[in-house]
Amino acid sequence: MKKLIGLIVLIVLASCKNNKQPQEKEVVLWEPYNDSLEVASNADHEIRRMQYKLIQSRVLDKNEIFLPLYEEVSKMTETDYEALKPLIFDKTIFDLRQAIEKNKLTYEQLTLFYLYRIYTYELDNATTLNTIIALNGDVVNQARQLDKLKAEGNAPSFHHPIYGMPILLKDNINTKGMKTTAGSIALKDNEVEDAFIVQKLKENGALILGKVNLSEWAYFLCSGCPVGYSAYGGQTLNPYGRRVFETGGSSSGSGTAMAAEYAVAAVGTETSGSILSPSSQNSVVGLKPTIGLLSRSGIVPISSTLDTPGPMTKNVTDNAILLSAMAGHDSTDMASITEQFPGIISAGLHPEPFKNMRLGAFKNLMESDSIYRSTIEKLRESGATIIEFTPPEVKMDGFLSILNIDMKNDLPVYLKTHTSPENVKIQSIADAVAFNAADSLTRIPYGQALFEGILTDSTTTEGLEEIKATLENNGRTFFDTAMDEHGLNAILSINNYHAGYAAVAKYPALTVPMGYKTTGEPISLTFIGKQFTEADLLRMGRAYEKALQNRRRPKGYE
Repeated sequence: MKKLIGLIVLIVLASCKNNKQPQEKEVVLWEPYNDSLEVASNADHEIRRMQYKLIQSRVLDKNEIFLPLYEEVSKMTETDYEALKPLIFDKTIFDLRQAIEKNKLTYEQLTLFYLYRIYTYELDNATTLNTIIALNGDVVNQARQLDKLKAEGNAPSFHHPIYGMPILLKDNINTKGMKTTAGSIALKDNEVEDAFIVQKLKENGALILGKVNLSEWAYFLCSGCPVGYSAYGGQTLNPYGRRVFETGGSSSGSGTAMAAEYAVAAVGTETSGSILSPSSQNSVVGLKPTIGLLSRSGIVPISSTLDTPGPMTKNVTDNAILLSAMAGHDSTDMASITEQFPGIISAGLHPEPFKNMRLGAFKNLMESDSIYRSTIEKLRESGATIIEFTPPEVKMDGFLSILNIDMKNDLPVYLKTHTSPENVKIQSIADAVAFNAADSLTRIPYGQALFEGILTDSTTTEGLEEIKATLENNGRTFFDTAMDEHGLNAILSINNYHAGYAAVAKYPALTVPMGYKTTGEPISLTFIGKQFTEADLLRMGRAYEKALQNRRRPKGYE
């Protein structure tokens, strides 16, 4: 624990007047630092939105997050940590389960391993990713309880594979015992009950390790601002290149946490690209499910039309497990489906034979991207049938109005249903705009152009329904034309390049690491299929992942 010990400063407080002996000592794990040099070094970054105004949060004290579990984490030595590495690092959930069942690993050790990594990297200002913004103070005790049940022979005779696995959640997902802020100072005291998907995770035995940073209001606040920034959590950074590469957004913390291996898995949310983008930028596996497969209740919304949570993991096998652990019908979510789609968990174990795959490749990407072209050729050589195609041109007019009007209507419902007037003072977008404007330097250093745009959008209810229907049809036409003509199982894209079309079509998309550019920046292959074909996408993604083995760890976070 060399790094962690090096960060600890003991401050002696007031001495007794009579005997001059110290009354108490306060452990300070982290101290704010001057980030002006880091900001200055990014002033001429070629990506304009990476010309940051600040790195660390102006409001978050990391000591409040990390001190409650410090005593537990400090018990793990560097020797302990290194001994656990071969059992945990880069392993699938099934590997971890096997180690636990063979008594080579305990739930407590698994939890402390991840906490050790978090404390080591996140409390060091030279390595922090500004990713962890809340921790579950009871998580170690919860892990011990699972170990006790196992030792006594009282563990459930059958349990979901997610049982006992430490999971991180994007901080727009309601979680009891931790604030849910959506990255906004306006929600910094938002104490809530569990979202439906968190209830499902807990029912299946998952351990909620903590909450991670995100692009504020799921990147629907400011225009042209940095991805991964929130006024509450600060600027999330990419472990493959801190301040060099973008984190992707808005599930930035979920992506960076997975890249740095801070948990077994993480949950993100997407409206259009918010899982696919950070998963791709951080070389992890991300799935944006079909709208309705997972509940959205208890998640700070943008759009009830397009929003969905989804799994973000180090591998396809874990992705399937986490997706399964969150699934279930939610009567309070109008989009939630009652149908069950079997084969999701097993999809990560049973790769689809390449000879059975018929895949569509964009002709323009074949011409413009050498990594994509090389990957497509490898798939073809492996036995997959590849059809190169040019999609029909379809209009996406009105897309912004879906987000504007839905958020104008959906956010007040969330605030009324899930917050209390004592803790959260805003009840509408107009309230949020006024709240932010009262202290623009701290609350909206990059402005709030998108929030202001919500207030000026005059689209009618009838007009909005027409836009939704038109765009859903256009999105499906974009993919279905080639898929139906050639009998394709999926369309192959890059990162979140076609996330908008998949969003309005309400189609699922799975992104899997494809390699790295000459600069070292990650790039991913994205499989897009028709509604409720998640198991098919996962089987194809697993075959691709297993055959090409493209992912590598970020240097400095090994």
